[in-house]
Amino acid sequence: MAYDFDVVVIGAGPGGYVAAIRAAQNGLKVACIEKRGTLGGTCLNVGCIPSKALLHASEKYEEVTSGQLKTYGISIKDVKFDLEDMMSDKNETVKQLTGGIEFLFKKNKVEWIKGYGRFQDAHTLEVEAEDGSKRTVTTRNTIIATGSDVVSLPGVAIDGEIVVSSDQAIALPKVPEHLVVIGGGVIGLELGSVWRRLGAKVTVVEYLDRILPTMDGEVSKEMGRILKKQGMDIKTATKVVAVEVDNKGKKRGAVVRVEPAQGGAAEEIKCDVVLMAIGRRPFLDGLNLDKVGVAVDERGRVKVNHDFSTSVPGIYAIGDAIPGPMLAHKAEDEGVACADNIAGLNGIVNHDVIPSVVYTMPEVASVGKTEEELKAAGVKYKAGKFPFLANSRAKANHDTQGFVKVLADAATDRVLGVHIIGSLAGTMIAQAAQAMEFGASSEDIALTCHAHPTHSEAMKEAAMAAHAKPIHI
Repeated sequence: MAYDFDVVVIGAGPGGYVAAIRAAQNGLKVACIEKRGTLGGTCLNVGCIPSKALLHASEKYEEVTSGQLKTYGISIKDVKFDLEDMMSDKNETVKQLTGGIEFLFKKNKVEWIKGYGRFQDAHTLEVEAEDGSKRTVTTRNTIIATGSDVVSLPGVAIDGEIVVSSDQAIALPKVPEHLVVIGGGVIGLELGSVWRRLGAKVTVVEYLDRILPTMDGEVSKEMGRILKKQGMDIKTATKVVAVEVDNKGKKRGAVVRVEPAQGGAAEEIKCDVVLMAIGRRPFLDGLNLDKVGVAVDERGRVKVNHDFSTSVPGIYAIGDAIPGPMLAHKAEDEGVACADNIAGLNGIVNHDVIPSVVYTMPEVASVGKTEEELKAAGVKYKAGKFPFLANSRAKANHDTQGFVKVLADAATDRVLGVHIIGSLAGTMIAQAAQAMEFGASSEDIALTCHAHPTHSEAMKEAAMAAHAKPIHI
């Protein structure tokens, strides 16, 4: 049978557009279906990239207004920020990057089919454009890369103005007087940090007993201490029982009713904006997966095999649509591997080595197992820890918050996990991930020459500390 395409990718987020480009590089005829008016998905349009632009801008503002620069003998007076200009810069960054992906599609001869795609059968897709027109395409293989969508608490509607998701929190028309963030995970802490730096009072409500609950416990505890010191009000082990919105009065806002997670006296928190940041769900709406027999699990994620194939031959899935952390770089790697597998090559993703970063200041980065996971699994390990307070470059820069912790197998010395709090944690974690990918020991890191003076020397010293032989502490 002749098909219109060898591969059709549904969704042009980080997983989808990368898969499409890779498949085209492998010599296949490729199309990518995307309902949004621009490429790049949630990450590029309303997620990772715009939030990082605002994080960077707000960090610069706080650096000046907090008096940090006086340490270096620099004084600046009458500092102001223009929120409209800040948002314009963010939007221009997004525009350039989405346009860049469109250029890459043209360069690699990937056809962008604009509209909403759904299965008619295993090899036939109907695409409905925004104007209601429809097009049918046939394909030998399909990759589901539809990403994820925000979720809310039962009975709490996201109206986009008072109760907002991350989509709206990156584009608020003014700085809130009081922002309540429901959820102490990555998204909530990052966007809470942006608005706190720009002048908002920020209260974070987390149901579990600590923020960043999936990260190493010591890291989580230390970041809670740091963020509180910065002025963020963090309420852990706290349950949201109701959100009452007043969108009619002169003082529009909401009342968030909370109580201890284990029960106790209720409390009311008045605010003008509520950010719902409790998580995301796979977005598979309207794909007709049941019609073609694609199996999903109890959490609504597409079930896949090691090669990302689904229960239906010729249909694959990657990224947020399948199990695993909802991270752009995880989706990208899966997109490359999936496209290679379809082309008859050997595409593999090591899901034990997927780094995670929180872009607060300082940053938090992690890869591999936490101490809690190793203890629960009964794995004997050794830990090496080195504070940036003892790192010469960090000391010279007055940038001494945080530490590096290396966890290694007690018997083999193989690195099992690395956890970092520090201004450059997101960049530094790449060394740890690469070391783990190659099966390195902590001694391998310790004996690798690191440039001096750099923050990355703290990684070397933490690895040395795993052998109880750090030099500078």
